Amino acid sequence: MSRKALEEKIIENYQNEENMMILVFAQWCVNHNLNAEELYLKAYPNQATNPALKQALSLTVPKEEAGDISYETLLNVLSLFGNDDLAFIVSEEMAKRNKVK
Repeated sequence: MSRKALEEKIIENYQNEENMMILVFAQWCVNHNLNAEELYLKAYPNQATNPALKQALSLTVPKEEAGDISYETLLNVLSLFGNDDLAFIVSEEMAKRNKVK
């Protein structure tokens, strides 16, 4: 495999994994009756829309059909991709929900 082909394969794998991270976030939001686009916009106010998030939202299932995604799992996945701002917003949202309980 040439160096260029190897680089392209690495980039493709990263993008696929990043899309999976976005899908985990989107499904977690659905499972918790949260608007993923609003949370994303709070974390990244200078990014008007995220096509990958829109695509992930189209792949989510109703929360009744979805498996559980724990808060810790979501934070770990976000951390792997350096989405610290989004992880912070998610943490704030969970803190609000825990106060209500």
